[in-house]
This record gives sequence, C-alpha cells and structure tokens, in this order.
Amino acid sequence: MPRVVARGWTGYVESCSISAPPDFERVKGDALRLLEILCRQPSVSAEDRELEETAILVEKMLAESGFETRQLRASEGPPAVYGVQSGRNDFTLLLYNHYDVQPAEDVELWDSSPFEPTIRDGKLFARGTSDNKGELAVRLAVIRALREKRGELPIGVRWIVEGEEEVLSPHFDEIVRSNAEALRADACLWEGGPARLSNGRHQITLGFKGSLALRLDVRSLKRDVHSAVAAVAPSAAWRLVNALSTLRDEGGRVRIPGFYDAMVEPTEAERRAIADESEEVWRDIRESLGLERFIDDLTGVALRERSAFGPTCNIAGIKAGYSGPGMKTVLPADASAWLDLRLVPDQHPDQVLALLRAHLENEGFDDVDVTVLGSAEPAGTPVDHPFVRRVSGIAEELTGRPASITVRTGSTLPIIASIQRHLGIPGLAPPDNPFYFGQGTHAPNEHIRLEDLEPAIRFTFALFDGLGAGDLLGKRDLR
Repeated sequence: MPRVVARGWTGYVESCSISAPPDFERVKGDALRLLEILCRQPSVSAEDRELEETAILVEKMLAESGFETRQLRASEGPPAVYGVQSGRNDFTLLLYNHYDVQPAEDVELWDSSPFEPTIRDGKLFARGTSDNKGELAVRLAVIRALREKRGELPIGVRWIVEGEEEVLSPHFDEIVRSNAEALRADACLWEGGPARLSNGRHQITLGFKGSLALRLDVRSLKRDVHSAVAAVAPSAAWRLVNALSTLRDEGGRVRIPGFYDAMVEPTEAERRAIADESEEVWRDIRESLGLERFIDDLTGVALRERSAFGPTCNIAGIKAGYSGPGMKTVLPADASAWLDLRLVPDQHPDQVLALLRAHLENEGFDDVDVTVLGSAEPAGTPVDHPFVRRVSGIAEELTGRPASITVRTGSTLPIIASIQRHLGIPGLAPPDNPFYFGQGTHAPNEHIRLEDLEPAIRFTFALFDGLGAGDLLGKRDLR
C-alpha cells in the first residue's frame, strides 16, 4: 500500500477564516445548470460510449472557468482532461473527478429517461447525478464564483478528470506516471462523499479498500441439452456452485488459505477515529437498504471496524441456463460467476489472485477458468496527517461540530494508489458531494436531492478559503 509521509506540515493546524459564499443562490443555479448539461452526455465507459465527446465538453467547461487545459492520454483508452490555474496563495491543490458513468440498465426500471435530467419531488434524476457529475458541477460552480467576485482563486488548483473510473481506471496509472510534474501538488481531493449528515457533522473519508474483480467460467458440455440427461451428464451450474462454496463459509469468512496473512492491524489513531465516527452514517445506510439489522447483529464500533478492516469475497452475479418466464427443462453447458473481493492493507490483488488460483486447484477445481476483470490496491492517508487535521478544522469551524472521520470505506477508488505512488501527496474524500445514501447510485433512478447542493457548495467555499488562509509557503514537501 502506498505510504504518505508528513514532512514539512508539522505544527500546521492553524485556524482559518471562512467567509460566506458570494451570491449563493446564483452559484446553486449555476451548479444545477452545469450538472444538467453534463448528465445529458451518456458517457458510459463500460460501453465505450461518447467518452471522447464528453471529454471535449469537460475541457470546454474548465477552460470557461479560467483553467489552462489539455487532454492527457495513455497508450489506449479515452482521454483525461487536465486543467491548471494559479491562485493568490502558493499552496496548490489537486482535484480528481471522473466524467464516465455506469450503464443505465435496466432502462425500463427508470421513471424518466436516464440521460434526460428530470426534476421531480425536489430531486434531479439522471445517470451520473451523484456519481460523479454532481460533485464536478459543484466544484466548477464554486471556482467560477470565486473568480468572478475576487478575480482569482485563494489557492492554486490542478485538476484531472478521467473517463474510466467506472471500469477500475485501467489507464489512469500510466497517465499519472507520464504527467507527474504537471499533476504534482501539495495535497489532493479525491472523489468526495456526502456534504452533510443528518446530525450536522461533516464526514471525511481517508481511505478505500482495494479490489480484485474476477469472472469464473465452467464449461461441461458442448451445448445445452434436455435436463433428462442430467442423470448421466455433468452440470456446469452445479460445478460452479460447488467451486464457489469453497471460497467462503456461511459466516462470511474467506476460506482461501493465506488470504488474511498480509493484513495489518489498525493503528491506535485509527481505532480512536473509528470509535468517534458518527453513528448517523450507519443508521442512514441501514434504513436506505431496508434492513432491520446488519449481519451478525453488528452495531457500534464492531460494525465500523468490520466495515473498515474486513476484507470480503462477494458474488456480484451468476449466469447459467434459463432465467425467463415459466420453466425450461435444460442442463446448462456452461456457467459463469462474477466476483469482487475487497482488500485491506496490506493485501495485494496479485498475491490474492495467486492464492485463489492455488486454492481452486487444490480443491480439485482446476477446470474453472479465472479471468481478471480489474484490480486496485487499497490506499489512504493516515488519520494523524496534518492535512487531515487542517481539513477537519475547516469542517468544524463551518458547522460548529467535529468532523466524523471514516478511516476506510468499503468501496474502491482505484486512482488513489497511483496518485500516492507517483506524486507522493496526501489526499482525502471531502464532504463536497450532493450525495445521500438513498440516491440509487449505480441503480435505476439515480438522483440527488436539490437541497444537498447547498451544503456541498458551502463546504467547497469554506475549504478553498481555509486552505488559502495563513502562510502555507515553506510547508509543501509532503513526500
């Protein structure tokens, strides 16, 4: 796992002066207008759909917001959009966002067209509203308002907006490695989280789990046949189910030998942060999922520790034989399963893949083909890093309540390891996204609540002002 060392930030946790957002309603309207334009672009990376066109649109928006822009390309894949803009203070912040979205299927489950933004019941519905075009629009609108009112930004900004996050960013590492000097900054804001919790605290996320996405395939026959033959012929579906059953026990513990060996224990600082993390987050998640309780009746600190430090082996999908209306008596010739394993420090995807292959072979399932669909390393920023304290202080000054620090979320953000490996800078996911836990991210009827634009905009203003306050010069070596 890439490590970020705090050098040159020692003692820098001064208070900051936060000014009120200028022309707030106008900024909110600008963010909504930009978001609607972005969401009309069906930029589906899994389908390689309108990515080039969306990159051109994003570059135009950045240029209109005062950035010097260009496209950054890897040997393959769509372009990332790069922008740079100086500020009053020498401190430079790298922003990360992505312009691609998930497929809109099942389209028939949408109440309105997924790529025609529609407002109803105080919500904006469209694919990409919450992930990640809403945050992109908020950041753009705030930067435009700061420039319009003050003539310049309080800090320097470098921005990279890529087009493959939803397919695990396969070319992002190459782009960052090839453009390290252009991207180098003092700190980074990754894709952010909810701009407010129901208890009024801000949530700041410091790390994400790694991921290993796989497809397991079994072929037992040359073609599907009548199920009467099942008395004497092998079943691909049962073969796959039996192989899957060896990977995890009923309690959720992964049965692959050596799977847990590389894991590291949480630090005392991480344990303290987990103990102080807001309960509201988990209540919101549970209610949005329609659950009475979490597995194993987990609550409190035990729940939060399992989420942050518990690796997983999840079956994301299974396909075999017939799944239409009525009944079809068929013996499937082949069967497939899609898995994602979420990894924690210091589990490496390549090592876990080798362990899984060896396990299947030792269990007698060497006929199961394993295809890697994507991978990402776990990565994050230490709880006690001065940049974390700085942003937490800004959040507390804005709300009057301490920020809720999430040490590691259960999802994956593949870009963090690349940024930390090649740039060596700290980062975090700030509360600047018009996000809440019931908004259907990656699902039909994805949306944001319009009321969540306000706290996202207010925090973004406060963060830019707070990072621009005081003397940051001479405190820039974070590697």
